Amino acid sequence: MTRLPWSPATVQAKRLATPDAVSLLLENTIGEYLAGQHVDVRLVAEDGYEARRSYSIASAPGSSALEFLVERLPGGEASPFIADELQPGDTLEIRGPVGGHFTWTPSDRHPIALIAGGSGIAPLMSMVRHRSAAPDPEAPALLLYSAKKWSHMAFAAELESLAASDSSFSFVATTTREPARRPGDFGRRIDMEMLAAVLDSRGDRRELACFICGATEFVETAATALVRLGVPAEAVKTERYGGA
Repeated sequence: MTRLPWSPATVQAKRLATPDAVSLLLENTIGEYLAGQHVDVRLVAEDGYEARRSYSIASAPGSSALEFLVERLPGGEASPFIADELQPGDTLEIRGPVGGHFTWTPSDRHPIALIAGGSGIAPLMSMVRHRSAAPDPEAPALLLYSAKKWSHMAFAAELESLAASDSSFSFVATTTREPARRPGDFGRRIDMEMLAAVLDSRGDRRELACFICGATEFVETAATALVRLGVPAEAVKTERYGGA
């Protein structure tokens, strides 16, 4: 297997996406990629110490820049520097794209259910954007997004806009530390009852393609519930995040 090379990428923009996370826009030096893939990032200190982390790509394939969502984790080696110190014009070393099991392309005509926990929205956002950019998206899509509060939902305004303009795309939010904000949203952790409710209008569950991304416990809870609700286990793809 050929090892992917490291390449410098310039930071084009950085903005606060949530109280705990920044959206980072980097020069695309990796070329083509699929929705759901990630890149490795390498930070090198003056004394030569290296910190490497993987970040999922949130931008749609074909974008001129790569967008990442970096959650600031106290005590972390990489995320505090990226969130607090890194500025537009600085460079990072990246390599990729990496990953092949957790990907989606518009050629997949199955209805899709996307389930995100916290910063796990990033690779699913790439899928949502890729689907939206397709000339005639045929696969109905549902995104169920869980976060502590509405203010902690990255891309919420964009998701609301996409749902308002596309009747085949649904965006449902659930907040674990405040009441539901909109009709149809929830105010608790994801559970089987909630998943059953949001899947009721999605047709035959045996035809769904499901993607789940979040912390390990979140992913395991959602994946187990989906299978118990009749979604084939092989149709449930998962991605767990961790590390700082």
